[in-house]
Amino acid sequence: MTSSQGFLGFWETTGAAKTFTHPLDPELLDAYVPRTARVLDYGCGYGRLTAELAGLGYREVRGVDVSAALIARGRREHPELDLLRWTGFPLPFEEGSFDAALLFAVLTCVPGDADQSAIVAELGRLVRPGGVLYLSDVPLQGDPLNQGRYARFAEWYGTSGVFETADGGVFRHHAPERLRGLMRAAGFSVVAERRGSVVTLNGRQAERLQLIARRAAEERPGEKRPGKKRPAEEPPGKKRPGAGRASG
Repeated sequence: MTSSQGFLGFWETTGAAKTFTHPLDPELLDAYVPRTARVLDYGCGYGRLTAELAGLGYREVRGVDVSAALIARGRREHPELDLLRWTGFPLPFEEGSFDAALLFAVLTCVPGDADQSAIVAELGRLVRPGGVLYLSDVPLQGDPLNQGRYARFAEWYGTSGVFETADGGVFRHHAPERLRGLMRAAGFSVVAERRGSVVTLNGRQAERLQLIARRAAEERPGEKRPGKKRPAEEPPGKKRPGAGRASG
């Protein structure tokens, strides 16, 4: 079995060659994220959804990921995109720099409670008051395969829903209330939910849960929203996990 932090290496090796499969929902996107929005795609991987957003007419889109291999792949495949590798928090943007953030199949790649909370809290800092967080992830599944691997790895990881795949990945499926709770703790209120199905990285069907949450608006008339701050280089930092994929 891998260590509790060993999953990070997967996204520099085997995971970096995967084809990500977690799709955008155009109807939800159109309803809550206007084309003029400044959008952060956190855990962007190789820029798959970042590129899709740009193709839909979003002109202020940034992609950020912790994986050097995935960002390098993204820059090769989508040289027109603004992709940044950043391995620590805070991210190099000022508070309220974005109107919306995407968190697509990221928490499923992050087994630890503290790391998950840190990710969502940082997005709570970066999304402006009144802005939205669009999360799509994998809830706990009821099929025999997943139930069996939840049970197999529960004692090792101390959390039901965490499991390993044969190719070295570590993933987590969530109780829906945990996902809602993470958003509430970061200052967001869930305003829309939608369930459906997705194909995982390993070609299986899984249920997914999409949440749209709005950050509480602050009553500060006339307050100027801060702009973005771009670093000259990408310094090393304490690693924080996340990439827009779909679990095995």
